[in-house]
Parts: sequence; C-alpha cells; structure tokens
Amino acid sequence: MLWVCLPTYNERDNLEPMLRALGDVLARQTPEGRVLVIDDASPDGTGELADLLAAELSFVEVLHRPGREGLGPAYLAGFHRVLAAGAELVAQIDCDLSHDPEDIPRLVAATAEADLAIGSRYVKGGGTRNWGAVRRVVSRAGCFYARVVLGVPVRDLTGGIKCFRRETLEGIDLDRVSPKGYAFQVETTYRAIRRGFRVAEIPIVFSERRAGGSKMSTGIVLEALWRVPLLRLQALLGRL
Repeated sequence: MLWVCLPTYNERDNLEPMLRALGDVLARQTPEGRVLVIDDASPDGTGELADLLAAELSFVEVLHRPGREGLGPAYLAGFHRVLAAGAELVAQIDCDLSHDPEDIPRLVAATAEADLAIGSRYVKGGGTRNWGAVRRVVSRAGCFYARVVLGVPVRDLTGGIKCFRRETLEGIDLDRVSPKGYAFQVETTYRAIRRGFRVAEIPIVFSERRAGGSKMSTGIVLEALWRVPLLRLQALLGRL
C-alpha cells in the first residue's frame, strides 16, 4: 500500500486541487494509494476544509496537530501514522503545487530497485520553472554546500518530493530526526545513505507555488547551515 503524506499550514487555496490531482494519480496505482493530510492547526481553515474533503474523497485521511511546529515534525507525525496503518511505500509532497503529483508514479516505480527515490531538480532532465536568478543561485548553492560537507553524491539534498520504502523509514531511526525546516529533507536522505540504503534521483521540474505564501524564513536557512556540519560530525563520531 502506498501512502502520500501531505503536510499543510495555511494551504486552503491549494488543498483541494492538490487532493483531486493526487486522487487521479492514485486511482492508477495498483493497489490504489491513500493520502494523509497533516495539518498544524492552520488559522486559515485548511484543516476544516481537509475534513470536508475527507468526507467526500475515500482515499483521504486527516491528522490534526495542535499547533505549528514546522515541516519536519509534521512529516514525522505523518510517517509514524502511515507506518502504523501498514504502509509499504511512503511518498511525501508539498501542498503548494510546486511539485507535480504526476511525478509520484515514477518515484514509486524507482523503489523497485531503490530504497529511497528523490525527485531531483539537479540531474539531467530536471529543472525549475518561474524562478528568479537569485532563488536559483541560492538553491543551487545550498545543495552544493550540503553535498560537499556531507560527502555524498546526491545532487538535490533539499528536494521535497520523495518516496521511501517502509524498511528505509524504519531503518533511519525517525525518533532521532529533529530539524524543524528544510534541513529535515537533508537529514532523512543522509541517514538513508549512511545506513546503506540505495538512493535514486529521478528528474522532476519544480515550479513556483500557485497561491499562498512561502514558508521559507531566515531561521529555516540558518538551521540548515548549522545542522549540515553537525550531521557530518555526528557521522564521523559514529553517533548517526
């Protein structure tokens, strides 16, 4: 069974089109997959809309959390929920429609040989759309920084669309993963590599969000900057 974890915070305008797009994709999976919406008490009513859509769409469930804690804790809560529900494959995707749900079947297919499939902007065939020059430079620099410091070949360590095999999530010690922001993406992939799991990068095109505001902040950037060398140090000390 495939489960898709979809964290939300103030994504009311994007939630319904995303869920309907995911529904179209999952209907073509064998067996059909399910979606877990993980809402951090969005003040814009995203959680309430998620409940209404779950009542209509049989493949949707909703996990309500008491407040905003960040992307990492939301995903961790979702991972634990779907693993308990028997998920064999766990995909993750942002709700802002920057990632194309149609890419999920390609990631799922890649897990036939890989333990973790990452949608990558920075391999041949991948890219970004509707980004300014500054954002392209910042994103590339961040991925290069993480790749060099950690000493791994993965080109898009901050990518947000992935598919894990169950065994991968169970093997990376989720209870020790603590980043709040996008450093979470780096750490889960790095832990998978360190534990000997096979990682595949599948080219995807990432677009600017259609509605709502970005969750990126100075604090999230700073967290990534200091957590990357910390991960490397922990690995060298055998504590990862």
